[in-house]
This record gives sequence, structure tokens and C-alpha cells, in this order.
Amino acid sequence: MEPNVRRCVACRKTAPKAEFWRIVRIHGFHAIVLDQGMGRSAYLCPQANCLKTAQKKNRLGKALKAPVPESIYHELEARLRQSLG
Repeated sequence: MEPNVRRCVACRKTAPKAEFWRIVRIHGFHAIVLDQGMGRSAYLCPQANCLKTAQKKNRLGKALKAPVPESIYHELEARLRQSLG
């Protein structure tokens, strides 16, 4: 695998890290945040179908080994709407 290549937890596509949203479980706290922080990370394509799959099948929760609050999904949906128009 090339350096800085990551895989989407929903569709399994590999691409450079910059093309994905990063969701992080902060080390030692189990708090889930977007884009920043040290800890376990999961990556998601910025597409509606990947977001829907990740939420429906709890792919982010499984990858992060922690429950993902609904507010994270709402914030990702808002980002998706903003990027579309």
C-alpha cells in the first residue's frame, strides 16, 4: 500500500487520505470527533451512499470500537449538503 492511503469503512475504496472524512475516537476518552485528535481513526468517503451504509450497518462504531453519537452523523450529513451546493 502506498503511504497515506486509507480505506473507506463503507465501500472499501482505497484512496489518498485527503479524499476522506476522518472520524476519531480520542485516546483514553471514547469521545468521537471529526478531523482531529490522536486515537483510533476510521475513514469515510464524502458520499451519501457511504454515509448511509456506515450508519445503517454501524461500520463507524465497529471500526472505532465505540458507539458513534447521532450528532456525528448529523454533522457529516450537513457537510455533505454543504459540499453539494
